Amino acid sequence: MSDKIKIGISIGDVNGIGLEVIIKTLVDKRILDYCTPIVYGQTKVASFHRKTMGIEEFSFNVINQAADALHRRANMINCWEEDVKIDLGEANETGGKYAFLSLERATNDLIAGEIDALVTAPINKQNIQSEAFTFAGHTEYIQAKAGASDSLMLLMGEDLRVGVVTGHVPLSEVPKSITKEKILSKLALINQSLKSDFWIEKPKIAVLGLNPHAGDSGLLGKEEESIIAPAIAEANKNELLAFGPYPADGFFANQSWKKFDAVLAMYHDQGLIPFKQLAFHQGVNFTAGLPVVRTSPDHGTAYDLAGKNEADAGSFREAVFTAIHIVKNRRENAILTAKPLKVSKLSRDRD
Repeated sequence: MSDKIKIGISIGDVNGIGLEVIIKTLVDKRILDYCTPIVYGQTKVASFHRKTMGIEEFSFNVINQAADALHRRANMINCWEEDVKIDLGEANETGGKYAFLSLERATNDLIAGEIDALVTAPINKQNIQSEAFTFAGHTEYIQAKAGASDSLMLLMGEDLRVGVVTGHVPLSEVPKSITKEKILSKLALINQSLKSDFWIEKPKIAVLGLNPHAGDSGLLGKEEESIIAPAIAEANKNELLAFGPYPADGFFANQSWKKFDAVLAMYHDQGLIPFKQLAFHQGVNFTAGLPVVRTSPDHGTAYDLAGKNEADAGSFREAVFTAIHIVKNRRENAILTAKPLKVSKLSRDRD
């Protein structure tokens, strides 16, 4: 069982729905057939949420380090000792403090190879800010910890994948953040991920425009003609199958996305609004382009649902299975790359 995939899980904001969707996912013991879950949090906090949900027949196996995890149990590493005052549904400093302690320990284990993948429950991007966390979100933090120069936020549903050129930046800063170089970098990341993480041999990627009607031949904006189209042309010269730029509204309305393996949007809401309309409750956020595997559900802390036992765990569950799938694909790819098929001696003799 030494090759059993270890999935680390950070608990997110203790006042949100993170632990609810985690427990709802792990209470089904069938998931233990596919992975060994290791939750980074605290048993007292987990017990509080479990009791709030009215779940009696469930407990974590407490361990000190990932190497001690039992394969047929849901495991937990206590990341702090003190008692925590939980205020369900409130955004406060406590939620941010313990979300970071969980994330920090889990990410350190991920980078060190103690776990095979990390699934992150939702944080509040404001209350987690501190001297130790000065990032716009999970994606940027894990990218920095992994020492990667770039990464891609890739939202995935059953048959829809959407990446974004600019992630967690204010809308007012989006136009100046769109450059030919950045588009080419994101296209390269999404193309490589589709090949190595999802085994799509020749990915077809649609690229959206920035402006209404993709600029309408320059009438509504010049970025399509001066930046986006040239980036697509250069990508094609490098044997990357990119198409566009397409007007975002019509592209999703007429279901053109079904003709492609992935879509590259220019900014966060341009890609995520239609994605969540089409794939909410089953969508997964994957940070592509990193040497480590990280996924998350496609929803936030949902303070309005906290403590009501009404949160849908579908997206979190899919995030766990997506992480398992990507780890398996990367392992198989590494084996094939390290040990290419060799011509047999008999075949050489015949030649």
